[in-house]
Amino acid sequence: MAGVRSGFSRFSPDPSRREVPKLKNSEPSKDKSLLEVISGLDGATTEVVSRSKTIFFPGDPAERVYLIRRGAVKLSRVYESGEEITVAMLRENSLFGVLSLLTGHRSDRFYHAVAFTRIEITTAPANSVKQAMENDPNVGMLLLQGLSSRILQTETMIETLTHRDMSSRLVSFLLVLCRDFGVPDDRGITIDLKLSHQSIAEAIGSTRVTITRLLGDLRGSGLVQIDRKKITVLDPIALAKRFN
Repeated sequence: MAGVRSGFSRFSPDPSRREVPKLKNSEPSKDKSLLEVISGLDGATTEVVSRSKTIFFPGDPAERVYLIRRGAVKLSRVYESGEEITVAMLRENSLFGVLSLLTGHRSDRFYHAVAFTRIEITTAPANSVKQAMENDPNVGMLLLQGLSSRILQTETMIETLTHRDMSSRLVSFLLVLCRDFGVPDDRGITIDLKLSHQSIAEAIGSTRVTITRLLGDLRGSGLVQIDRKKITVLDPIALAKRFN
C-alpha cells in the first residue's frame, strides 16, 4: 500500500513509541497466561503506541505477533478503491498479527492496524512464537484460544456492518462497544473510550454529519448521554429493542 503510509510503520521508527523493560524467565508454560508466554519469548518487547498511530499497514511483512496489554486497536481492510472498512475493534488481551503463523511462510499484512486509543502492546517475532508452539503444546492451545476470541470479534463487527440502515448500524456498534469496553455505573453503561463523531463514522462506514445527527436523536430520546467524547448508554435493552 505504498503511497498511503502515514504515522508509524515498521519502516519508519515512531518517536511516540517507547520500549518498556520486561523480565524474561524460563518457567514452563503450564498455568501461564498468554501475555506471560508472549512476554517471555526470545526477542519479545513491550511498547507504548500513541492514539491514532499505525501499528502496521497492509503489505508490511508479517514478522511479529501482537498482544494488547492496555487500550483498543482498530483492524480494518483497505480496498483498491481506497475505501477502508473496520473489521474488528480489539480490546485488552486480544491477539492479532498472526498471519505468518497461519500460512507457515513469510507473508504480507492483510489488515491496517491502528491504535484506536493510547495502547500498550507486547510483541514477539513470529519465528519465536512458532518455535514455542513446537516445543510446548500448551503454547499452541493458548494461541488457539486467543485467535478464537479474535475471530469472534471480527464476526461481531461484520454483523454490525451488515445493517443497511445507518441508525441500526450505529446502535449495533454502540452495543458491541458496551459489551467489550463498557463500565457499568449508576447511569447505565459507559463506553470507556473517547469516541469522536469522525472516529465512529470511519468505523461503521458513515459520515461525521450523519453520526452527529443520529447521536443527537439518541440523546434526545433519552437513550444515551455524551460527556467529553465518552458515551453512556442509559438502557442497553431499550436501545436494542427500539431498533430491532
